[in-house]
Amino acid sequence: MSAKTLAEMAVEVLSTKDGRTKTALSRTHAASWAAARGAAGRDIPLGHAAPPQRPARPDRPELLDPSDVPRRRPGSDKGRIAMLHAVAHIELNAVDLHWDIIARYTDTPMPIGFYDDWVKSADEESKHFNLICDCLEEMGSHYGALPAHAGMWRAAEDTAGDLMGRLAVVPMVLEARGLDVTPGMIAIFERAGATRAVEAMQVIYAEEVHHVAYGSKWFHFLCGRHDLDPKPVFHDLVRRYFHGALKPPFNEEKRAEAGIPPDFYWPLTESATTPG
Repeated sequence: MSAKTLAEMAVEVLSTKDGRTKTALSRTHAASWAAARGAAGRDIPLGHAAPPQRPARPDRPELLDPSDVPRRRPGSDKGRIAMLHAVAHIELNAVDLHWDIIARYTDTPMPIGFYDDWVKSADEESKHFNLICDCLEEMGSHYGALPAHAGMWRAAEDTAGDLMGRLAVVPMVLEARGLDVTPGMIAIFERAGATRAVEAMQVIYAEEVHHVAYGSKWFHFLCGRHDLDPKPVFHDLVRRYFHGALKPPFNEEKRAEAGIPPDFYWPLTESATTPG
């Protein structure tokens, strides 16, 4: 049995700077949790721990305001490297987001399945980060070689005191956006004959559907607990915490597969008219 609680494991990951080291620790802790859950009498307690306001980060990449990050043009190796670098940055932030949701809201009683889902998600995001780093290294680059988006943690800070807000904004908006854009990215790497990148992006695409679905499931669970109508609550929370309108086109098929119907997101676009 682990000497650490799950919350302490989460904070340990959040406090680790190097991306490869962070994701290795993440996968080790996820495996420990899964093994304990599968063996009678070996449960790891949830516990309590104070997560950092922001997770530890490596010295590189340099973090820039979104408007200052150079645009990625995918028609060249340089552009495709920049695209993969951005994906790696997103995946590393996702690792921390999933461990943060485990540690930050321990005062809200949740079923054990809540923790199973987010530990599994953190493990998969760790795998995704390493897959993309392997692609970058195959192309002669590495994570940290280019500047990256400084605003990735803003949603976590804004929703630090609101579990429903976190579920609405992170998996149901930000990760759902990944379902919209990933097929186009896969097509770019297919045209370039970048087999390893295509395979990595296909793994990410398949598994991100589940992460969005976990967000939808637990958001609806909390709405049910408080006898709330999920759709207007979702709209209110996204307008409160997400900065800007949602932007089509949307991958309606995969969003539906993840439990998010169109009347959740279309009213949040700039030119929204609520479907009749």
